[in-house]
Amino acid sequence: MYAITIREPGDPDVLEWTEVPDPRPGPGEVLLDVAASAVNRADLLQRQGHYPPPPGASETIGLECSGTIAELGEGVEGWNVGDEVCALLAGGGYAEKAVVPAGQLLPVPGEIDLITAAALPEVACTVWANVVMHAKLTEGEVLLIHGGAGGIGTHAIQVGNALGATVVVTAGSEDRLDRCRQLGADIAINYKEKDFVEVVKAETGGANVILDNMGASYLGRNVDALAPDGRLVIIGMQGGIKGELNIGTLLGKRASVFAAGLRFRPLDQKAAIVADVRERLWPLVADGLVKPIVGQVVPMAEAASAHRALEEGSVFGKILLAAKS
Repeated sequence: MYAITIREPGDPDVLEWTEVPDPRPGPGEVLLDVAASAVNRADLLQRQGHYPPPPGASETIGLECSGTIAELGEGVEGWNVGDEVCALLAGGGYAEKAVVPAGQLLPVPGEIDLITAAALPEVACTVWANVVMHAKLTEGEVLLIHGGAGGIGTHAIQVGNALGATVVVTAGSEDRLDRCRQLGADIAINYKEKDFVEVVKAETGGANVILDNMGASYLGRNVDALAPDGRLVIIGMQGGIKGELNIGTLLGKRASVFAAGLRFRPLDQKAAIVADVRERLWPLVADGLVKPIVGQVVPMAEAASAHRALEEGSVFGKILLAAKS
């Protein structure tokens, strides 16, 4: 098969479409003929040599894909060769074939086409695990989403809206903010022009849940923006890894700070998240209340151009890599 390989850590041009050995499914795994994968910020870090895959995972970049089941490993039940699925991966998505633990498979929901389905697994599992399963966002609460125009953000807006929350987003241009409003954001803040803390406090009294991709640079301000009993969930470090936390403010608000990745979770935890997504989120997707937002589709062999586009911040929603033209 062909897959994207990394010649050496570096800029997008180190990505190459290369012939490599076909993977084989082990017990409890399935082999997929990949239709498409999607580009995530973690992929950029792996390309640069900063985010190696978990032990035993494929060295190939790619945290999600869609495709057709080509082979079942020993002991796999509930799936058949020929099923169209999408999948959460620890690696291996940028390839014509991928091996996936059966517990990380999801059926393609509703009328969504197979290529577009590749936009769903990583964002769906990330948002659902953090905002719903952990932070327990409920109807009537305020959800603040940083990076509202990205893959995670565009999905989280719709989930918050579907659950009856007041959705607040930050983004860096009026065009991107307008598109966030079209997806259901109630309040859209240009972080280059306004202090999100002041706006959130003035218009909502404080956020019950904050989904943060910035990390250190927003830590103190996020805590300030929380309502009493608020929950700050950190899923990214675009703003650095070390910040200062005012424990007094945290105690006064009875607030909590939670940080969680998805890639390095044990298989049983990933399977539990995928199962909850399938049970509770997938009906919303099938009904069209939560839609995959795709900004660009490029051939997988041209993954370098997709990485450049994500780094430039020029795409609204997800960038997909189609395995076959």
